[in-house]
Parts: sequence; C-alpha cells; structure tokens
Amino acid sequence: MSAPLRVALLGLGEAGSDIAADLVAAGADVRGYDPKVTPAGGITARADEADAVRDAELVLSVNSSHDALTALTNALPGLAPGTIWADLNTASPGVKAELVTTAAGAADVVDVALMSPVPGKGLRTPMLVSGEAAEGYAAMLRPLGAEVTVQPGPAGTAISRKLLRSVFYKGLAAAVVEALEGAKAAGCESWLAEDIASELAGFTEDSLDRLVDGTHRHARRRTDEMAAAAEQLRELEVEPRVATAAHDLLAAIRDQGGSA
Repeated sequence: MSAPLRVALLGLGEAGSDIAADLVAAGADVRGYDPKVTPAGGITARADEADAVRDAELVLSVNSSHDALTALTNALPGLAPGTIWADLNTASPGVKAELVTTAAGAADVVDVALMSPVPGKGLRTPMLVSGEAAEGYAAMLRPLGAEVTVQPGPAGTAISRKLLRSVFYKGLAAAVVEALEGAKAAGCESWLAEDIASELAGFTEDSLDRLVDGTHRHARRRTDEMAAAAEQLRELEVEPRVATAAHDLLAAIRDQGGSA
C-alpha cells in the first residue's frame, strides 16, 4: 500500500478548512498553518509557512490574493524541489506568473481556479488548473475525490478564464441587485423579478449573439436609454452604479461608430 499523500494547507479559513477536512477523510497526511486559525482535528499544526511545507509533496495556498505572494515567500526556506505549489487564490494572472518566477527552482507552481463556492463541496469543488505541473496536481488529487480539469497553458491561464467568467456572473448579479432595488422603490419588485427570471430561463447562444449584436448596432439609442434609467434610479434614491457603467460602455461603443 502506498504512503498517504503529504499535503500542506496554508490558510484555514472556511474554504481551506473544508478542503483540509476532506483530505483528512480521504486518507491524506495533512499539516496546516494559519496565523489566525487553529487547525481542526486530523490536521497537524505547524509553526509557520516554512515549517508547514518542509515535508509536503503538495502545498495548497488558500489564503487570499493579497497574501498569495507573501505565503510563498515565507515558505521558500522549507520547500524542496519537486514540490507542487498550488495557488487556489483568486488572484490575477499577473500574480500567478509572479509566483512561478518567485518559486523557480524551489517548487513547481500550478494555478488552480475554484469554479464554484467551496462550502458544501470542499475537495469536490470543481477545479480548473494550469501550469507545467498541472497533470501532476490532477494525478495527486483525483484519487482522493477531487474534480480536477487540466487547462493547457502556463499558470495564470486557469484563473484568467475564471475571472473573465466573473465579469459576467458578478456583473449580472450586480445588475439584478440594482434593478430590483430600484423596482422595490418604484413598487414593482415582484413584476421585475418575474420578468428577469423568465428572460434568464429562456437564454440561449442565439440570445447571446443578439445581445452582442444589438449592443453594437443600437449603441446610440441605448446610451440615451441608460442615461434615462440612471436618472430614474437617482429619483428613486438608488445609486445607479451598474446603470452608469452600462451607459459609459454604450457611449464608448457609440463614439467608435458602433464597434467595440
């Protein structure tokens, strides 16, 4: 029987703790470090980042985009060549590339984009991973129950796809929140909620094509429409952040003659 996979968890907040618990349950040998969180049962507590990674085959950095580079820098004295450093933080592609440069010769960096919320899924959270050691990362975690998809390309490729998707998903969520806030002030929240749900339920690739084409074709008229929509929200005492952003984008397309 092969020895358990030795995994170091850096960052034991909600996401890191859930993933660590699943790794322990799957039979991995898990050690962890978080300056603010005491490791739960089954996780061996370590004194700092370098101590946590010193005998690990795989390191999962699950802290924050702001701490991603700091965590790696602090861990460098404990890393051994051949260790896979997996950055699971939602940092920019530029930060992921900087991690590769910083770890050169000390560890093999892979970029892991978590493609859905971790709570409730833990290790089963869909992961998109890129980087030279991406196949090695997948080979380590798939037998333990992880859902890993390898995205060809250097570290930064996976998170780039997630962030581009986030422009839509988070932008859509922001637009819905702002629209419903205005509708509530206008006394028609239920009507608008039903209308939005109906539109989203019927959305297809053809709908997407019509949205993009219509935005460019009718940018002038829609710029005026969004100016009026923003003004209405102000009258309703709702700050038109999304409406104003939409107006500005449409105005830029209009001023370029209808092309992005």
